[in-house]
Amino acid sequence: MTVRDITFNAADGYRLRGTVFLPAQDRVPTSALVINSATGVHRRFYSRLASYLSARYGYAVLTYDFRGIAESRPHNLRSFTARIRDWPLLDMPAATEWLAQEIRPRRLFVLGHSAGGNLIGLMPNLAVVDDVILIAAQLGYWRLWPRSIRYLLAANWYLAIPVLSRIFGYVPAWLGAGQHWPGRIARELARWCRHPEYLFGDPSLDRTGYERYAGQILSLTFEDDPHATCAANDSLLARFSNASVTRWHVSPHDVGVPKIGHFGFFRPFCEPLWEQCAMWLADDQQPTTSADFLDPPRLGEAHHG
Repeated sequence: MTVRDITFNAADGYRLRGTVFLPAQDRVPTSALVINSATGVHRRFYSRLASYLSARYGYAVLTYDFRGIAESRPHNLRSFTARIRDWPLLDMPAATEWLAQEIRPRRLFVLGHSAGGNLIGLMPNLAVVDDVILIAAQLGYWRLWPRSIRYLLAANWYLAIPVLSRIFGYVPAWLGAGQHWPGRIARELARWCRHPEYLFGDPSLDRTGYERYAGQILSLTFEDDPHATCAANDSLLARFSNASVTRWHVSPHDVGVPKIGHFGFFRPFCEPLWEQCAMWLADDQQPTTSADFLDPPRLGEAHHG
């Protein structure tokens, strides 16, 4: 397997940093997958999954940092004017286009984690993607999250993020985001999360891409994930009205671990889930029943929408 760091242009020319994972030289990749990160997560967090899919299944995989995050951040965050909408409108389509042009695969997939999944319907070129996997993706309205944390989250969206982003010019990583969030990106996300319709309540956005997408979607949620609840996930999936959707709800017990949460899918103990996802992508005739998808082995609970 070959791993190399790259730099490529977003749709507006902004330079993005990425890493491409290629199988051994004697294997020509016929399938390629782009991994869209969660908000504020470094692309290297997804390296183990990317390496697994490339080495074992021969995929070409691209991970990358959104503008303003990790290695795609500018030297001065205070004066950075990007908004979170720039990720699906400018960064995601460029990453998808780069991989398609460089590899020219027979099949092209996108895997989106959290915001990296819930924003994909804004991509202007989503139609070129054959299948989508959503990991812990959700409609981000704070009342869709568990009572135990929803008011703490509401305090972030209503108070902490607006105030800190004004004071510092960005939201510091110590708030728990992992990476600094540029101010305008954080404030736009906070505004969406305060609205019952999330980004669908923003009239300045063209949201028709969600209903136009007619491909296959596999959506994974996790029983102990306090962020992407079933209600929040279902609210998002309802927007993909013309897609063929498989929902797969997993408990830690299904994988034999004490917890998975919002980030655990990308850790090595979830390799059985990685294998099942790869099997789903490899099947030209996608499973038509829950039993077809889950056996063997039986992991979690799936149903089709």
